[in-house]
Order: sequence, then C-alpha cells, then structure tokens
Amino acid sequence: MANNVAETIVGAAVLIVAGGFLAYASQHADLGGGSSYELKAKFFTADGVAPGIDVRMSGVKVGTVGDLTLDSKTFEAVVSLDVKQGVEIPSDTSAKIASDGLLGGSYISLEPGGSEYPLEPGEEIERTQGSVSLIDLLGKAVHSATQ
Repeated sequence: MANNVAETIVGAAVLIVAGGFLAYASQHADLGGGSSYELKAKFFTADGVAPGIDVRMSGVKVGTVGDLTLDSKTFEAVVSLDVKQGVEIPSDTSAKIASDGLLGGSYISLEPGGSEYPLEPGEEIERTQGSVSLIDLLGKAVHSATQ
C-alpha cells in the first residue's frame, strides 16, 4: 500500500513539472500569432527558401516567409515576407538569402537603407540577392586552380 502512495506522489510531481514546462514554453515561444503585413521580394535563385523560415534584420527576427511562387513572365522566385506589425522597413532596403553557417538553414536577411519612407504593405523590395551555392563556388575554385 505504501508503494502505491509513493508511485502516485511521484507521478503527480512529474505531471506538475511537465505542466510547468508547457506553461513556460507557451509564454516564450514565437507561435506567429501576432499581426503582420506582407512585403514581396523577387530572387533569381531561391535555394533553401521555404515557407516559415526567418526574416531577419540586423540579426533580429522580424518576420517569416509566407509563400513562395514563380513569376511566369520573368521566371524569378517571388517570396512573400510576413513582417511583424510595428516594424517599419525603409523603402531602399535590400534583401538577400543568407545561410546560418556551412550546414545551417537559410534565412532572408534585410539590410535597411537610409530612406525615411517605409515600405507599405504589399510593396516590393527592389534590391535582392539570391542564394549562393557552396558547391558552385567550390567547383569554380577547383576549375580556376587547374588552369
């Protein structure tokens, strides 16, 4: 009988600790529930970009990628950026696809310009730089070294 009481107390303690972890995680997790506005950016190459990846400015997450489509006229990748409400992006901002290290994932890096006029919802970031392929760079280095 004493063994059953001890097991019940330990089980209750485990459930309380698990509940505490869930409460902490729900308060500190970025679940994307806040309001945002959409900006567009076109890239010639968008390798590594997928819905849900981070959009960062100065290393700080300011949004996520919402959608990725192909422009049927220019054959560029059109990326929808969902930027957090309250973050004003200058109109001369540039966007590039960056990597979190050699084996890390990709993210969109926004580099703000000096304009005092912000981009309005639905507008396009004009200055973009697509992803750089590490394999292509290594191939060029090997090819140039053999000549």
